[in-house]
Amino acid sequence: MITLEQAIDLLRATTIRLETERVGLNDCLYRVLREDIVSDIDMPPFDKSAVDGYACRMQDLSNSLEVIEVIPAGSPPVRSVGPNQCSKIMTGAMMPAGADCVVMVEHTESTALNTIRCTRDTTAVNICRKGEDVVKGEKLISNGTRITPNKVASLALAGFANPLVSRKPTVGIIATGDEIVEPSVVPQLSQIRNSNSPQLFAQILEFGCIPRPYGIVKDSQQAIRAQVAKGSEENDLLILTGGVSMGDLDFVPAILEQEGYQILFRQVAIQPGMPTVFARKGSKFAFGIPGNPVAAFIVFEVIVKELLASMLGLKSFIRCVRCPLSGDIKRQRSGRIGWRPVKMTPDGKAQPVEYHGTAHISAYASAFGIVPIPIGINEMKEGEFVEVRLI
Repeated sequence: MITLEQAIDLLRATTIRLETERVGLNDCLYRVLREDIVSDIDMPPFDKSAVDGYACRMQDLSNSLEVIEVIPAGSPPVRSVGPNQCSKIMTGAMMPAGADCVVMVEHTESTALNTIRCTRDTTAVNICRKGEDVVKGEKLISNGTRITPNKVASLALAGFANPLVSRKPTVGIIATGDEIVEPSVVPQLSQIRNSNSPQLFAQILEFGCIPRPYGIVKDSQQAIRAQVAKGSEENDLLILTGGVSMGDLDFVPAILEQEGYQILFRQVAIQPGMPTVFARKGSKFAFGIPGNPVAAFIVFEVIVKELLASMLGLKSFIRCVRCPLSGDIKRQRSGRIGWRPVKMTPDGKAQPVEYHGTAHISAYASAFGIVPIPIGINEMKEGEFVEVRLI
């Protein structure tokens, strides 16, 4: 058995980075950048008015001012502003030469044809200076960043109409077990609905990858091997749930080896999720993870995502908040790093969710994160500050 840290290090050392492709801005959301985004221009590219008003000289504000032209946004000024002159200017329009401020329209009044005067004292300049937001050559977004909605405008402003991103990995999902039935079926005695496959589908999709479900396979070596062969051929990564522990029908590790995979680890010191198998065959990867729903969820969050992030070139994806516990967390055994669901209280504390074990996946419906319980720790006290990993 290896530690979680050792497992992650092995994943990163083993990963094969996916190839790249260029996509349009309307198709880039949640893709992972494979190039730095560097601005090719200053932003703003020229001094521009921050308001609708009159561009003039600050020293002339107490005088009547002759309006010499109108400057709409998108059209350069034609005339320079001289003493006791001004140009009517729109928000975003280029400042005329000679002017060093803009008086807001609502702070002026017309005194004669093409003449205005200021109606209040002001020291506001109301000019956005060239390059004050972004300087040409400035890096706006780094290689290895996921493109979220707040980053798309920066791509556009920097001229990256077709950013270079990682290809989306495809992830096959196979559920194994004679006891598993589809969610639409009413379970009979000794049966249970398949919650793992829809759950993994959602997790894979949310992480910016392409999920491919292969249904439920009975505990038959022949049937499992056939689906493993098909799923391996069609995907970058294959995830099998169930069949990885020490039971008589736990065939997954042996089948992976029969299909040419090299098993790189079989157990990880996490709770839940210890019997997690990771294997590689050339550029293909496979995980065999426990069939208990909570274990499947946790293993994907803390292990499988690490592999996918490395394949995508994603530099950072873990989101955490630090806050105090609103109640105690206890466990009986402390030989593995544990994970417990928590929800946020109105006063910003992490409240442990009632949790009955690895089959209690409904406990996670109200959770906003999971709290790690370090190896060697049996109890975490109310008021203790913890790092909550957001889910």
